[in-house]
Amino acid sequence: MSANLAAFLYLMSGVLFIMALRGLSSPATSRAGNRYGMIGMLIAVGTTLGVLLGDDKLDGTSFIILAIAIAGGGGVGAYIARKIAMTDMPQLVAAFHSLVGLAAVLVAASALHAPENFGILTLSEQSFDAVMNGLMSGEMPVAISSISLIELSLGAAIGAITFTGSVIAFAKLNGNMSGAPILLPQRHLLNIVLGLAIVGLIIFLMMSEGNAKWAFWLLTGLALILGVTLIIPIGGADMPVVVSMLNSYSGWAAAALGFTLGNIALIITGALVGSSGAILSYIMCKGMNRSFISVILGGFGADEAGPAGGSNQDRPVKIGSAEDAAFIMKNASKVIIVPGYGMAVAQAQHILKEMADRLKEEGVEVSYAIHPVAGRMPGHMNVLLAEAQVPYDEVFELEDINSEFSTADVAFVIGANDVTNPAAKTDTTSPIYGMPILDVENARTVLFVKRSLGSGYAGIGNELFYQDSTMMLLSDAKKMVENIVKSF
Repeated sequence: MSANLAAFLYLMSGVLFIMALRGLSSPATSRAGNRYGMIGMLIAVGTTLGVLLGDDKLDGTSFIILAIAIAGGGGVGAYIARKIAMTDMPQLVAAFHSLVGLAAVLVAASALHAPENFGILTLSEQSFDAVMNGLMSGEMPVAISSISLIELSLGAAIGAITFTGSVIAFAKLNGNMSGAPILLPQRHLLNIVLGLAIVGLIIFLMMSEGNAKWAFWLLTGLALILGVTLIIPIGGADMPVVVSMLNSYSGWAAAALGFTLGNIALIITGALVGSSGAILSYIMCKGMNRSFISVILGGFGADEAGPAGGSNQDRPVKIGSAEDAAFIMKNASKVIIVPGYGMAVAQAQHILKEMADRLKEEGVEVSYAIHPVAGRMPGHMNVLLAEAQVPYDEVFELEDINSEFSTADVAFVIGANDVTNPAAKTDTTSPIYGMPILDVENARTVLFVKRSLGSGYAGIGNELFYQDSTMMLLSDAKKMVENIVKSF
């Protein structure tokens, strides 16, 4: 395949990736966006294979390895896509980010150890043949261009941070380790020292023109440690922002190596992922009242996050039944449904849609309110509701529906906790103080479906449980909604 044709096809795949990102910005166009992304990736992979097929340096063994890699990766990806539950999607995304980071490290290492295959050698006064002969005999030191050394060093460092950071995020989201912050002594000083050491090693590697390979592996090792020390102090409640930020890191790592490889598609894709992940993280930080700079530096929220305060279990609370909830909603004129992670765990979205349909048949106005960080991943609730075929025009974001709660007869909260906690507005000592929340307490009646009166993911109690207008429906979300539908 000619270089011009390859460049054109890579550019085409980049355009499709941009169209995919645009399509994914709305539930109504998300399927088309997903298709654009799949076609773009197919073109990019096909083009790469076409370039390799025209390379006389590849032997039969190389093609066998490529075939095994494509079949293995594609097979595993197809299996996971069919089997994964939506409730496990956040940790799956974290796991995939770790693989992107690891791939960046491996590509950077390949470029460092075989620079002649990547076109990053500085020939200076030597002819190309002389350089090649020197490399083959081991008599001539490698001279890699400074720009390429910066690119592959940054790609490896960011990739290593992404790898271990994503592994920690996966373990916390998947329950393999505690979601509570693990506060290392002098962690901020440790992170600064590690960061400065990595910068120093990159400079040293440049001065050696790529010959001090031990510096590359040492900076990679320090970056792997930094990924752990950055993420492990962060509590589970802040993991959605962490996953989004790690997504951004993986994109920048890919973009840096795209310059080393001279691959247009990789540069465009990496820049898209990096910038969109950073923008999404910024939006989520605003939604959680967090500092964007603190997210980048790691450990945000760790100092104030902790277990719930004093016990509220002995305070009076109004507990109702499915029959009570059915009677109240059937006689309402406007109901706003607030879904959360509890709905996802119970897989209650389909029966919830049936309940909403029954209410609409009775003439009740029904809408859904989505908080930016509801669930454990951006867009988690939107995808679940779309899976249940909830009409897009009934689903509203926080800023579009918050003013509607004061006119609602019922706010039906199903599995959402921290995003409805009034303490975010009233308690200056609360870890979530200042975080914009859904103003469900302004509704005439709040029906709150939850397994118990325990604290939410942020580890604090919810004052909404004990308000006079709140009726707690203590049960598994799916079972409770099924019983409400039966009671209609």
